[in-house]
Amino acid sequence: MILSDKRILEEIDKGSIIIEPFKRECLGTNSYDVHLGKYLATYKDRVLDAKVHNEIVHFEIPKAGYVLEPNTLYLGVTLEYTETHNHVPFLEGKSSTGRLGIDIHATAGKGDVGFCNTWTLEISVAQPVRVYAGMPIGQLIYFTVEGDIHTMYNTKGNAKYNRKTTRPVESMMWKNEF
Repeated sequence: MILSDKRILEEIDKGSIIIEPFKRECLGTNSYDVHLGKYLATYKDRVLDAKVHNEIVHFEIPKAGYVLEPNTLYLGVTLEYTETHNHVPFLEGKSSTGRLGIDIHATAGKGDVGFCNTWTLEISVAQPVRVYAGMPIGQLIYFTVEGDIHTMYNTKGNAKYNRKTTRPVESMMWKNEF
């Protein structure tokens, strides 16, 4: 089941969902709008290797915006820091974002119970499009969980994305054994 606006507010009051900064006008019927943070990143190398640490270069989006180009993977970050202690958060693009040809995640739209951080976005575009820091970029949807949680994400010793950040985080696939 997806949480309604009233349930999201109840969970925020209980402290099981934290959104910072929280703005009431960003709360939809069953979602919460999140915004593009001021940092983007791209990989240094054009060819990425899943077995090595692929380094990224961070840069700040200028006030005049930044034009994203097709055939480049941009890592973005949400302005909002979130914590979800009893629900499964899903990050989806807004229809207005999609209608500009912007995809905000390739595969990582689901968070884990216990995820406490900003969200790194895997941004790609169908055609050149100018983006701005602070623009609405996606929406969080919260699902209820059946059963007790054995290990929360923020307590897992091997969780790769637990370090609190305001900048996009590169792939940590290289930390896996394969």
